Amino acid sequence: MTSGSASPENSSPIRLGALEQQVMDLLWNDGPLTVRQIIEASDTDPAYTTIATVLTNLERKHLVQRERQGRSVFHTPRISREEHAATLMQKALVNGGDRAASILHFVEGIGAEDVELLRSYLDSKDERG
Repeated sequence: MTSGSASPENSSPIRLGALEQQVMDLLWNDGPLTVRQIIEASDTDPAYTTIATVLTNLERKHLVQRERQGRSVFHTPRISREEHAATLMQKALVNGGDRAASILHFVEGIGAEDVELLRSYLDSKDERG
């Protein structure tokens, strides 16, 4: 790996600005899209260069990859929405000070259904060793 590139863990923060989030939501919902398709699917009317810049930033953050198909360039998420959410939670634990307290506050704040999901997952993980 060259000094100019970084792994997702060491790159700029994965938190997204409002327009970055909107673009990622479109890519997660609709799959690979061109800049024009993103503009057409957008609720606002962003400039082509604005979306192109956002996509470049998302690519630098290792969230999007480009793929040429004929004369078009499609942009595809490199990770799922769920993987992104998990990464944000992991980074919050790393930066949150007391890791155990952060985990306990998080668990206290989730609903009974999510607690049961977590309990079931942890039980199955224990059974696997």
